[in-house]
Amino acid sequence: MKVLINGIVKENPTFVLLLGMCPTLGTTSSAINGMSMGLATMFVLILSNFIISLIKNLVPDMVRIPSYIVVIASLVTILQMVMQAYVPDIYATLGLFIPLIVVNCIILGRAEAFAAKNNPVASIFDGIGIGIGFTLALTLLGAVRELLGTGAIFGVTLWGESYGMLMFVLAPGAFIALGFLIAIVNKLRKA
Repeated sequence: MKVLINGIVKENPTFVLLLGMCPTLGTTSSAINGMSMGLATMFVLILSNFIISLIKNLVPDMVRIPSYIVVIASLVTILQMVMQAYVPDIYATLGLFIPLIVVNCIILGRAEAFAAKNNPVASIFDGIGIGIGFTLALTLLGAVRELLGTGAIFGVTLWGESYGMLMFVLAPGAFIALGFLIAIVNKLRKA
């Protein structure tokens, strides 16, 4: 249980460790996009942690990292095919960021730091905890940007778009919103 809480609070990949900034900033123009990217990453994270914890003693140290990347790339390929078949709109929206999950430092970092040193069950829970933390962070950032930019959350209009600030839907708004959210999380963690 502690592993789950660590990934959500103490080792949150976005707000604490500041990892995975490319998908964080690139896909969070709306809450649904952020949540979708977070769930896609969590899928790969959980399964890669599980598989890597199973094969850790079979892989020689010389090819450890390339082996991990092959596992992660295989899972991302499966994810791409499933998303393309069953959720083509989300797949089209996330576009290039789906294949970039292969090189996401959160996944490779957890494979090296946790899955390669722990049993499969603990590795699954680590993947769930880090995945939930990443998904919550992306969803929150997407919701803030969508609300401030368009006056809606998850497509539900709360106030007219004429009151929105377009900047928050664009790239500069991602940096500003993320900066404020990191400041708020740091303040809450120290309280």
